[in-house]
Amino acid sequence: MKTVCLENDCVGCKACVDVCPKNAIAVIDSLISYNALIDESLCVKCDMCHQICQNNNAITLLDSKVWKQGWADDNIRKRSSSGGIASAIISAFIKNGGVVCSCIFKDGKFGFAFSETEEDSSKFRGSKYVKSDPEGIYKQIKKKLVSGIKVLFLGLPCQVAAVKLYIGDKYAEELYTVDLICHGTPSPQILEKFLNVYGRSLKNIEDISFRSKTAFRVHVDYDSLVPLGVQDTYTFAFLTSLDYTENCYRCRYAQSKRIADITLGDSWGSDLPIEERRKGVSLILCQTEKGKELLASSGVKMENVNQEKAIENNHQLQHPSVCPVKRDKFFKLLSMGHSFNKAVALCYPKAYYKQKLKAILIRLRLFKV
Repeated sequence: MKTVCLENDCVGCKACVDVCPKNAIAVIDSLISYNALIDESLCVKCDMCHQICQNNNAITLLDSKVWKQGWADDNIRKRSSSGGIASAIISAFIKNGGVVCSCIFKDGKFGFAFSETEEDSSKFRGSKYVKSDPEGIYKQIKKKLVSGIKVLFLGLPCQVAAVKLYIGDKYAEELYTVDLICHGTPSPQILEKFLNVYGRSLKNIEDISFRSKTAFRVHVDYDSLVPLGVQDTYTFAFLTSLDYTENCYRCRYAQSKRIADITLGDSWGSDLPIEERRKGVSLILCQTEKGKELLASSGVKMENVNQEKAIENNHQLQHPSVCPVKRDKFFKLLSMGHSFNKAVALCYPKAYYKQKLKAILIRLRLFKV
């Protein structure tokens, strides 16, 4: 098995797939890890895949020149997972004649798409706690940049790194980037296994969301899969770092130096009034002059933030998520055919049955939420 980068180190960005002139590369998702495999019968040894791979390159990370916290206007903010900064930046960029590229859920897949209108850009809204698939988007981004169109790309740090490597220096000035503070991401096959417990599948749902402000819960077609006040097992596994792909536990982007023009996350540990925090407050890091330009044109409200507190409450600005001891057991249970919920229950029985009991009490109206 010949791989583009070291085995199990693949981040799943698929830049190597886009750059290969012979379609000789396939990224294989084993749930536990991703690997970019080279079909040697098709390979012409041009080495383009190795050259484009971020794991084979020295990546330049940037010091953050500005640390702020803030939010968009009320209309945007109330419809956003956090403070709505990303939506405000997207809206302003489109108004100024640019095109935006980010992750959407469509036809059962978390992929990437473009938006050229403010109305259409609403499809990007919402946190997505699963690994998305950028395959094919790199060529499209470069085509727009070559034609003189400014592009704003929003994605995970590893996806931003892939776009920057693919585009290169020649068209870099027309490319604007926003990276999101990332805990890590599970394979979409993991999400599918969770949905199957409830008789659902990614291929036959229209909408899925993972969060509203500080309420973390999976909603499918606008309905929660568990009672209000109960934490579902997918959310539990995500928040405990149980089910990420292996590369996430070695993420080189989990630090205060960043890859993009702007970095966005949640302003956990904020000292703002509780009423303001309930509405959603975003953490904003700005690394470049282009980043300052994006913020200035967005019209968002920004306040000072305690940098030490911001880092302390966002461990991804210090180090990658720590791999739980029970991760191997969890994946072994899934491989043995156990359901997602059963695997979580066997790994964390106390936490699992606490939520089951809570759900029963809520249904019996013995517990108020």
